[in-house]
Amino acid sequence: MLDDLTRMADAVRGLPESTAVNDWSVCWTRTRTRGWSVRRGVAEPPSASLAEGALVTAIVDGAEGWAATADVSERGLALALGHAADWARVVGARALVPMVPTDVSDARGTYTGPGVDTPELSPALVRDALRRLEARLRQGAPDIVDASASLDVTDVDQASWTSRGGATLQRFRHVAPNLAATAARGSASQGRSLGGGYNGGVNNQGGFDRFDIPFLEGEAERIREEALALLLAPQCPSGPMQLLLLPGQMMLQIHESIGHPLELDRILGDERNYAGTSFVTRDMFGTYRYGSDLLNVTFDPTVPGELASYAFDDAGTPARREWLIRKGILERPLGGALSQRRAGLPGTANARSSAWDRPPIDRMANLNVEPGDASLAQLIAGVERGVMMETNISWSIDDSRNKFQFGCEWGRVIRNGALAEVVKNPNYRGISATFWRSLSGVGDASTVEVLGTPYCGKGEPNQMVRVGHASPACLFDNVDVFGGEAEGEA
Repeated sequence: MLDDLTRMADAVRGLPESTAVNDWSVCWTRTRTRGWSVRRGVAEPPSASLAEGALVTAIVDGAEGWAATADVSERGLALALGHAADWARVVGARALVPMVPTDVSDARGTYTGPGVDTPELSPALVRDALRRLEARLRQGAPDIVDASASLDVTDVDQASWTSRGGATLQRFRHVAPNLAATAARGSASQGRSLGGGYNGGVNNQGGFDRFDIPFLEGEAERIREEALALLLAPQCPSGPMQLLLLPGQMMLQIHESIGHPLELDRILGDERNYAGTSFVTRDMFGTYRYGSDLLNVTFDPTVPGELASYAFDDAGTPARREWLIRKGILERPLGGALSQRRAGLPGTANARSSAWDRPPIDRMANLNVEPGDASLAQLIAGVERGVMMETNISWSIDDSRNKFQFGCEWGRVIRNGALAEVVKNPNYRGISATFWRSLSGVGDASTVEVLGTPYCGKGEPNQMVRVGHASPACLFDNVDVFGGEAEGEA
């Protein structure tokens, strides 16, 4: 593969079209997906896809144009470079900010994620394992009316070259198993899953060792029993109280009320007509109290195995760990090199695209809450009256990413420092600008889980990317908690 990519790069450098522009770059991407699922004892048709192409960027007199092509022959790349140059000339008078030579990366290097070269499991073996897992979800439980077990695997190979000598090659494998069960009795139904609809399972980079059958068998039994328990559980209590969020829900909280508000292009107004803006403004960085002293948040695409780890972003910027929030104070936005120059602010290596036919924009990557020093038992012991929640099932947040309302699959009352009854339909709401300031306890490393979602959407046309979130359990004070509707209500 490397020889073929080198020939492709040499072909671009030799094109007559490359001399007609000030600078250029080519980013080639090949994405291969495989998916298997068993539902209600039936193996569903497997899925597979292969997408390959290149995004060509041309800079002419300070303006940037793009063209994408699935034809990566010399002729195809030449046509794309010519189209990109034409677009650069068309938009030149309307560009928000002129491009400069330093906007074109000269970075060189390679990255191979964990598990990329490990052997594949046979489809028959995967299907048989999923059958057993799905059967375990229903085992001895007639009230389980729906159950499914699935595995999705995605391989991504990406290479880029620039007129400034930049050359990078990165390879990734993403593995996502999931389990889900729905229990029903009469008109009542409750669901429990491995990851919920938000993250689609336990998403990480790695090989097929991530499809850990003994672990998943234990999780299938837990999911079945918890779905049945929710059927008989009372509604979540309502009112202001303490809230203990486990990592499966913390990832949604981080994503929606820290990640999206800190995206620099959103702060600059680029997303206002589609996904909204942000309550964060440029003058907040360095002084704004985003959370309590216990809140420490990093952008870290260097964590091995986390879903959005990489060595270079899609603009060629070398990736490194950066503090976004330290001891509650907002320090840095999530903005790639071009947004940083527009805003006059430091940022991160997070210019990312979702596919070969999309240009990079500011996106989250691995966005993590750093652990504290409390065990889960200590966090629980510090709660006089509250609810512990896990696994997102619903979310709503306003277009400035400030006022939110989230619901979870699983809740459990905490009373006088001890876990009490299970409750169903647990929900909570708040305002990002004040919610994080109520953070009163942060779990230690023993409470941390490394999770991720493949479903972060943004941009026009829409781009769906993978995002990693690692977090400990976190305790919040005086949160507005509420239950669902009473049985039988409309």
